[in-house]
Amino acid sequence: MSLTPLPRQPELNLGTLGHVDNGKSTLVQALTGIWTPRHSEELRRGITIKVGYADAAFYRCPKCSAPSCYCTKNKCPTCNGEAEFLRAISFVDCPGHHSLMITMLSGAALMDGALLVLAANAKCPQPQDREHLAAAEIVGIKRVVVVQNKIDIVTRERAVESSKEIRAFVKGTMVEDAPIIPVSAQHSTNIDLLIETIEKRVPTPQRDPTKPPKMLVVRSFDVNKPGTPAREIVGGVIGGSIVEGEFKVGDEIEIVPGIHVERAGKSHYEPLTTSITSLQAGGQSVETARCGGLVGLGTLLDPSLTKADGLVGDVIGKPGNLPPLWETLTLDVTLFDKVVGTEDLVKVEKIKFHEPLVTNVNTSVSAGIVSSIKDSIIELDLRRPVCAELGERVTISRRIGEGWRLIGYGAIVK
Repeated sequence: MSLTPLPRQPELNLGTLGHVDNGKSTLVQALTGIWTPRHSEELRRGITIKVGYADAAFYRCPKCSAPSCYCTKNKCPTCNGEAEFLRAISFVDCPGHHSLMITMLSGAALMDGALLVLAANAKCPQPQDREHLAAAEIVGIKRVVVVQNKIDIVTRERAVESSKEIRAFVKGTMVEDAPIIPVSAQHSTNIDLLIETIEKRVPTPQRDPTKPPKMLVVRSFDVNKPGTPAREIVGGVIGGSIVEGEFKVGDEIEIVPGIHVERAGKSHYEPLTTSITSLQAGGQSVETARCGGLVGLGTLLDPSLTKADGLVGDVIGKPGNLPPLWETLTLDVTLFDKVVGTEDLVKVEKIKFHEPLVTNVNTSVSAGIVSSIKDSIIELDLRRPVCAELGERVTISRRIGEGWRLIGYGAIVK
């Protein structure tokens, strides 16, 4: 998923967190050379709307001292000597606009670590800074690097004041002891120090390639241009991250929950089965894609099924080896005291019978209606079923004002 082939497949998904104006996409571009917002509406509005993605390779020059020895090319920019490859990383760039929190939560499900990007020219925290950090804690992102961006457009005094605001904001959170790395993403200032910090604080997770393969879908596409002759049409393409095991070209796969169908006046979801025709990882075609990093799967599916992100939220695996499919979720719920994604931090009211809620389970988003409440246990009848393990964490959002705001989380109990 990068423009330039990498020496190896990406082994880590590193996400971006923070408010819409904090410069997350510009930072990813400084690290990868790729501007992740590519959709026409994203380019028009200048913000990330869908989950963006880009790959980078990290290198270290054996001749230069830190941090200037760290770079993203095999030629050291300081001494022009040969730099040693460290690892390849996939960046998951999530929307920061308040109305796109549900999309952000889908991207967060892929992250092994994250960059919490905060702007030196803005009061910290902004509402989505709080909301994104809370979401990271819920989904279990433990490795976070704090980035103070836009230091090029503030005075030294404001940069110091901003650093103090950031330190106060993260106090008592999982990133309380994290270093604050000042950068200018626009001018690629201190990117070498940021790479050094990522290398030291965000290790590659231990994964088991022998487990049955499982992939979470975050994008899907029809890559055929209008007017393509029928004999040249290629099957649908699916993008996401393999969280367990590995896939090979030629593998038969099952996609759950699949597609919505109606028969004899009844509607339900039917899984899809197909074969993998190609695999893309690290900007190149591979025969085997391993867990870790972002990958693209070419399939034999009718591209009308995958166009416009039609399969986002689905789970892919070998037929018969996927987690259960839930049409009703029974959740043990924990609610926040305050709605952290609003300016005035309004109190979170108790969940009500028949209340509509939105859940995020891995990359899946599903609306539902509360059909039962008993103490902290609720039942939620879903509009779209989700594929998830018993005990899986589920984020819960409520309609507040003009958007869905994160109010708590739950665990699937049965």
